[in-house]
Amino acid sequence: MQLRPAELIINDDGSIYHLNLLPEDIATTIITVGDPDRVHQVSNYFDRIELKKGKREFVTHTGIKNGKRISVISTGIGTDNIDIVLNELDALVNIDFSTRTLKSKHTPLNIIRIGTSGAIQPNIPVDSFLISEYAIGFDGLLHFYEHKNLGYTNIEDAFITYCDWNANKARPYILKYADNLAKLFIDNRIRLGFTATNTGFYGPQYRQLRLKPSQMELMQKLSSFSYQNLQITNLEMETSGIYALAHLLGHHAVSLNCILANRETGEFSKTPSESVDELIKFCLGRLS
Repeated sequence: MQLRPAELIINDDGSIYHLNLLPEDIATTIITVGDPDRVHQVSNYFDRIELKKGKREFVTHTGIKNGKRISVISTGIGTDNIDIVLNELDALVNIDFSTRTLKSKHTPLNIIRIGTSGAIQPNIPVDSFLISEYAIGFDGLLHFYEHKNLGYTNIEDAFITYCDWNANKARPYILKYADNLAKLFIDNRIRLGFTATNTGFYGPQYRQLRLKPSQMELMQKLSSFSYQNLQITNLEMETSGIYALAHLLGHHAVSLNCILANRETGEFSKTPSESVDELIKFCLGRLS
């Protein structure tokens, strides 16, 4: 099947539409960050930078660290941007741009999110690191793609019942990290977590400025929900989308979180940049 120009949009220079990248521009190990400025923070630790490209909020650097080729790309905030980034990264390695057809051999990517997050359990300190073993998505992105039962409907149903989930909201969905990739990062410096991915920063995370969020009681229910000792640990805005599309597209994904806030205790990190930098160094050390 040949993909039509309106489906696979290729720029005049042969690059993919939003990311402005050519297939040879990316490595098969990719670090994603939300903030475009954080791309430089990561690539500063590369031994050599081969490429720097940017378009809109999507900035990419590809380079070498201890002999390993790594790309780091900014996604911007939210699963809507993740939909663009994950699909276009996959297209770069699994679609032949010259013929607009799918390649016969699938190339899997290793995708590592380095992001910031807020804890909702009082025993998770700010400036600590958390790996999202599971992610529950409130964004609905998964439901726009054909998929089979991913195996966690029992937890989803228990959560929906416990939280009296409003039917006007997307059905929550749950996925797990890629075990083969996650094992690179598991040690006594990083805790395992069950991450909730939200569709926004204010109302969807039950912050009130001038607008009052609906179902304010959900914040307490999120933190008190438990299923066979599995508790939701933290809130952020990308992980479920990364896990969903990586799973559907045959890639490996893991999300590393630097806890900058604790919503239960009201604390916020006094050294956020330094804490994120420590997580970056930890990640690169494990990858290379």
